[in-house]
Amino acid sequence: MTTAVAPSPQLTALDRCDRCGAQAYVRVELASGRELLFCAHHAREHQDKLEQVAAAIQDETQRLAGTPAIATDEER
Repeated sequence: MTTAVAPSPQLTALDRCDRCGAQAYVRVELASGRELLFCAHHAREHQDKLEQVAAAIQDETQRLAGTPAIATDEER
């Protein structure tokens, strides 16, 4: 028997950090099936502990360095 795990959807501006309410860029899936969302700051602050308890970590912090889709040609 093969079990496929559905990929987690990309985090959006509606996903908020459970610690401070800022936009979440990291999703931590726990073995219980629950998830925690963190902004980049709090994910880095708690990274060691999160890696110990996480079943999976979805890190989208690389999006912070990208150029926004609505940027003008001069900004690109």
